[in-house]
Amino acid sequence: MGLTAKTCVPCRGGVPPLKPAEAEALLTQTPGWQLLDGAAKIERKFDFADFAQAMEFAQKVAELAEAEGHHPDLRVGWGYCEVLFYTHKIKGLHENDFIMAAKVNELA
Repeated sequence: MGLTAKTCVPCRGGVPPLKPAEAEALLTQTPGWQLLDGAAKIERKFDFADFAQAMEFAQKVAELAEAEGHHPDLRVGWGYCEVLFYTHKIKGLHENDFIMAAKVNELA
C-alpha cells in the first residue's frame, strides 16, 4: 500500500523514532523531501509565483493536517512555503511524517 493510501495513526509516545535507514527507505516514496537533523525531521520547500499562491498552498496543507491529526511546522514567504514534519512526542520521525509528506506532494 502506498503512503498516500494510508492515514495517520495517533502516536502517543513510547515508541522509538525511525532509524536513519528506515527513514531513508521511506524518503524514496516522498520525492523532493530531505532528511534533516540526523534523520530526525523531513522538510521540503515548495516554490510559487507569488505570495498569494504560497498562502493558498499553506492553507491546503493546514486543512490536510487537521483532517489527518498530524501537523507540520510551516514557514511561508513571498513565493515559497517550507513544510517541516517530525513527531514531537518521540522527538524524531514516524511513518506518519512520511504519509503526510506524500499527501502534501499531491497537493502541490
